[in-house]
Amino acid sequence: MESLAAEIKEIRKGVLKATVDKRLGEFRELGKGKAEKLFKELCFCLLTANYSAEGGIRIQKSIGDGFLKLPREELASMLRKLGHRFPEARAGYIVSARKHMDSFDEVLSKSGNDARNWLVKNVKGLGYKEASHFLRNIGFNELAIVDFHIVDILVRNSLIERPKTITPKKYIEIENILRNLGKSAGMNMAELDLYLWYMETGKVLK
Repeated sequence: MESLAAEIKEIRKGVLKATVDKRLGEFRELGKGKAEKLFKELCFCLLTANYSAEGGIRIQKSIGDGFLKLPREELASMLRKLGHRFPEARAGYIVSARKHMDSFDEVLSKSGNDARNWLVKNVKGLGYKEASHFLRNIGFNELAIVDFHIVDILVRNSLIERPKTITPKKYIEIENILRNLGKSAGMNMAELDLYLWYMETGKVLK
């Protein structure tokens, strides 16, 4: 763990730090936005499940306010034209999630774990990873986004064995390992994720 933490700290010394800090600031500002803006970010996270972050960003920009009001069939048609792998299912999740827009103030007042548990329980299509992704993108710092990029890094550094599936229990186990890694590197989970993502992909996305 210490060698990986040292590698992350070395990367942070370079010009990348300004990019990461800027992105973290954008997340904090987004978290202060109105419910409609938060909902569109929730839709982005619903889209990225079993898809790509870059594809989700592209579709989010294309549909914009359409996430707020388009009928399910029309939304599914747009997702299909834009190349999403699961247009029908994601359109259904997004339309179903609209009823929770009035709950964002309640969710944001909770701790990270409580907010995540609420989202997983109430928003169809959100698992631990997607709920953590959404909360990170609106300014929560204490949750890990455990996807295959992160798992690959941890496996290569002998911090975990590759799991066959990531159950909620396994997710929390990996998150605790990442939390310890963050402490060794001197950063929170949101910051750590951006550096790990960069190490694996060469990009700082969201």
